[in-house]
Amino acid sequence: MTELEREEWISVLNLVPDEALREVIDNFPADWIIKPKALPQAGLGLLKMRDSALGEPFFLGEFPLSTCWLSISTQDGQTAEGAALIMDDRIEQASQLAICDAVLSAKLPGWESVAQLVSLGAERKRIIDKERKAILARTRVDFSLLDDAGDDDA
Repeated sequence: MTELEREEWISVLNLVPDEALREVIDNFPADWIIKPKALPQAGLGLLKMRDSALGEPFFLGEFPLSTCWLSISTQDGQTAEGAALIMDDRIEQASQLAICDAVLSAKLPGWESVAQLVSLGAERKRIIDKERKAILARTRVDFSLLDDAGDDDA
């Protein structure tokens, strides 16, 4: 199916173009019963950190957060659950990703299309990671040259 663990599916699916994701979702059977296990929500999350000196908690900032947890029942009696938690303010995006999670985890009809999207997203992630590593390499500073300058203060 895919070499990625389930907890990685949502992050790589989130890198897939919205149109491709929408196309796969639209091709799922219309007779599926999709019920929320919890109401989908969008809002702000707070990033809580601890001060390293005194150990006191503080809030570093806010970020957009959308969640969705749902179940799918097919006409032939199969059921699956899927969930998504993304740093985005679009509930629809979280819902689509949760549907893909459910379909892929239970191998419901159409799971091959979702697996292809996971592979596409994983390839996009590899490209992004490669670009980030190249940027990091270009900005690296070699401080060992400062030691070679000598100690004139003595």
